Amino acid sequence: MAKKKYTFIDLFAGAGGLSEGFIRAGFEPIAHIEMDKYACDTLRTRAAFHYLNKNNQLNIYEDYLRNKKEKEDGSKLWNQVPKEVIDSVIQAEIGENTIHDIFAKVDDLAHEQPIDIIIGGPPCQAYSVAGRARLGKKIEDDPRNELYKFYVQFLDKYKPKMFVFENVPSIRTAKGGKPYEDLQRLVRDLGYDIKGNIQLASDFGVLQKRQRMIIIGWKLFDDNGVPTNYHYPDFQKRETPYKVMRDLFSDLPTLKAGEGTLCGAVNYAKELSEMEYLQRNRLRGVLPFTTQHIARPNNLNDREIYVWAIQKFLKEQKQLSYKEIPADHQKHKNKETFLNRFSVVNPDGCCHTVVAHIAMDGHYYIYPTPKPTIENVRSISIREAARLQSFPDDFFFEGSRSAAFKQIGNAVPVLLAEKIAQKILEQIPQ
Repeated sequence: MAKKKYTFIDLFAGAGGLSEGFIRAGFEPIAHIEMDKYACDTLRTRAAFHYLNKNNQLNIYEDYLRNKKEKEDGSKLWNQVPKEVIDSVIQAEIGENTIHDIFAKVDDLAHEQPIDIIIGGPPCQAYSVAGRARLGKKIEDDPRNELYKFYVQFLDKYKPKMFVFENVPSIRTAKGGKPYEDLQRLVRDLGYDIKGNIQLASDFGVLQKRQRMIIIGWKLFDDNGVPTNYHYPDFQKRETPYKVMRDLFSDLPTLKAGEGTLCGAVNYAKELSEMEYLQRNRLRGVLPFTTQHIARPNNLNDREIYVWAIQKFLKEQKQLSYKEIPADHQKHKNKETFLNRFSVVNPDGCCHTVVAHIAMDGHYYIYPTPKPTIENVRSISIREAARLQSFPDDFFFEGSRSAAFKQIGNAVPVLLAEKIAQKILEQIPQ
């Protein structure tokens, strides 16, 4: 007898990193709700991929990637799968004026199936340290502070067995801790228990030192009033022996600044058998090529700084401070904060946190070129950034180069999400 397929909906879905992890663990998505157009296009393309993969029609997806042109959306692919697959992505801003319309669309997609799990993370700028530094006092009135209340409305409507609410660690302390306390109170009023712990992505096999607050809630009683055994998972954390340069980047072709293409196939420089980390974690995907291995162009001034930054890191394992850069190369007036704005990805361990700012300039993610010169230094490519977030290589990010970087920076690492999903699956009846 086949195991039951448990269903989920993904709120504030972004490009779908959290969702991808749950799909890999065996869950079935009913709907993804997201307001950003390009993230929605990416979700549609990924939904089409999963449909075609399941139905032995991967050649359609492969042809799409090989022949895709810049500035085209995914319509050529989306039109080759059932409309309901594409309609499972609901492009909408979750709010008072939209939530009932979204409920109606989810109900249509669910076909009276129960929603077993709800996942998602409301945009975190309102709670993040960087967001508070940037927005100052305006943060107090930012409507994103209140988005958790809409998440709770989905819990009230669909009554899932469990839920996963992902956010920045500082959600606990933002606004004196009141939003977090309110979230706990609201879900407990609905009959759920809730617990939040800070998790480090590198403990879950991700080659990135990214801290996230993973809040998990569960029903205290089942539909028959019987107490459940659900609880916050005990995650077995282990230090990874893998290294970014050797195990994550080395099979991708060499690039210089400005090289690569946004669309089209990219062949690997090494066999999969030589890449244990990628093989073990299924990160090369199911296609014989990847895509979007494209690096930003960088001017001479920036490339000279990149050389100094890499040399310092390789020699001292320290990042270059902005104050150490010669005055004639300093282009920012602010010389007191964000002094690590030029940072090198650690080739011999895990990368520092990948954030949405990667869409702006790439200086915080300098490729660790072994013998740096002003001709060969660059910032990381879209595909390298995606791998740092543990997206598989057959995952395509729709939109411009900047839109792709932003989606990647905002995502939940796929391997982290998959491990969470596996632990939840162990708890619910099979």
